[in-house]
Amino acid sequence: MQRMWLLFAQAVTVTLGVWFVAALLRPDLLPAALQPWRAAPGASATPATGGASAPAVPAPAAGMLPALPATGSYAEAAGRAMPSVVNIYTTARVSPRERNPMLEDPFFQFFFGDRAPGGRGRGEGEGRQRPASLGSGVIVNAGGFIVTNAHVVDSAAQIEIALSDGRRAPATVVGSDPDTDLAVIKADLGNLPAIGIGDTSKVRVGDVVLAIGNPFGVGQTVTMGIVSALGRNQLGVSAFENFVQTDAAINPGNSGGALIDTQGNLIGINTLIFSRSGGSQGIGFAIPAETVRQVMEQLIASGQVVRGWLGVETQDLTRTLAESFGIGATGGALVAGVVRGGPAEGGGMRPGDVVVAIEGKPVGDASALLNTVAALKPGSNAAITLVRERKELKVTVKVGTRPVRRRS
Repeated sequence: MQRMWLLFAQAVTVTLGVWFVAALLRPDLLPAALQPWRAAPGASATPATGGASAPAVPAPAAGMLPALPATGSYAEAAGRAMPSVVNIYTTARVSPRERNPMLEDPFFQFFFGDRAPGGRGRGEGEGRQRPASLGSGVIVNAGGFIVTNAHVVDSAAQIEIALSDGRRAPATVVGSDPDTDLAVIKADLGNLPAIGIGDTSKVRVGDVVLAIGNPFGVGQTVTMGIVSALGRNQLGVSAFENFVQTDAAINPGNSGGALIDTQGNLIGINTLIFSRSGGSQGIGFAIPAETVRQVMEQLIASGQVVRGWLGVETQDLTRTLAESFGIGATGGALVAGVVRGGPAEGGGMRPGDVVVAIEGKPVGDASALLNTVAALKPGSNAAITLVRERKELKVTVKVGTRPVRRRS
């Protein structure tokens, strides 16, 4: 009996082996009922090599997102924008007090000459440093206007730009706005490749972006990432903050360079990074294109940016403060101080007032108040809604001109 079971098991094993080989190599020789991978009745099959039927492609499951077209490359977008991004070189003056006395020693100069740190180079004037690559800029006008960061060209005695096609030219500062860390410089070159400026209002978190600049002076470089966040503020680096946050690699030398979308349009000017090491850690910030457009238009027209000003110091209204002032919601900005002789004092505003609306537009926090007031025309009258001693009242303030802040 045991011998018979052994023979039976061997016969079954051989039969299954033969069926498997036939099904794998020549399934058409098997009966239809034994053919594996046969299309179900009613399903379409595409003929394949050898006469076999290819498996039917199942329909997408309910709720599955449709497949996106695969582009595979952002070379076209980069190619559109790269000619508009320039390298900026500056020469800064060094005061005699900043020069090391050892540099004046003839013995030291004999051995080190113009290689001495901070020393004079051949052909350079007294108290000048060699040009150094400090950042990048973006051509926004074919006539030679270039937007960059204010900190890139601050205190520059000479400025030179280098285009991606190898041309170089001197440039001069048209105007600077420290409150947004933006500046416009101009180079006397014609027919420059101006970049297209995108619509920041259409930018969404998760959009793919490219950062173009000259990191560490190695040459023009493109990095890729996504928009990580929008409307970042309270970083304490400038008065008006509304940054686009990205994880595209931004490093020293990228300042003033372009942040573009996948169509090659400018959506921001790269300005700073959050880093503990000095290198990119995936948290970079760019000034949005809408702010860039508004600032550069005023700088080109008049060399300065004129903003409204009330002369108040404000802070955000916390829930605890809101309850103490008798305000149900936390919307509004608390007036912590009033500039003596300023517009706010002249209009009757006091410390402790809570500003809830300006010209009928609700004020969400201190940052919103700053931006709303800055957009007001100096010399105009602004209707301001306050909460004082648990009562709402309205005052009219004649808007002043915001003083120009000087960078230290």
